[in-house]
Amino acid sequence: MQKLAIVLASFMVVACASSKNESHLAPQSSDKNSAPLAVSTAPVSAAQLELNTLSEELKSVASKSDYFDYNKYIVKSEYQEILQKEAAFIKAHKNDAVTLEGNADERGSEQYNFALGSKRAEAVAKSLEAMGVPAAQIKIVSLGKDKARLTCHEERCWKENRRVDFLHQLSATTSTS
Repeated sequence: MQKLAIVLASFMVVACASSKNESHLAPQSSDKNSAPLAVSTAPVSAAQLELNTLSEELKSVASKSDYFDYNKYIVKSEYQEILQKEAAFIKAHKNDAVTLEGNADERGSEQYNFALGSKRAEAVAKSLEAMGVPAAQIKIVSLGKDKARLTCHEERCWKENRRVDFLHQLSATTSTS
């Protein structure tokens, strides 16, 4: 989350530095199910519109994780929709480098959990690559049991900790393909 804040702050600086006033239009939503957008009387530059769109896209993919069964590293079919959204975002943003953080629950040795976290991240990376994401845009990190979301000693916590998290890091260029 902290990395996301840094990336968004960088984009805000770039957007605010733009001296061109290209538009006074508020972005319109074509989705009938979405909430109405607030209309601002302040001028909105093209860079600010792009930043707002990118921010919303990042929010939709940043909070997702891929979860695994106990002692397994096979990507479950129920997470294919998340992987497809992640793949679409990464492919649309050539300046994105996604770090896949493999995690494990507290059971097992530290060495075993680091290996399992790595295998989980590798399995997700292979799925993303099969969907057309270039390997150069993917980094793999294993955190083992070091980044637990929940710390109780029961299945509901262990289940939450058996996951791969997606951390997106966009470079200063905001162009999309």
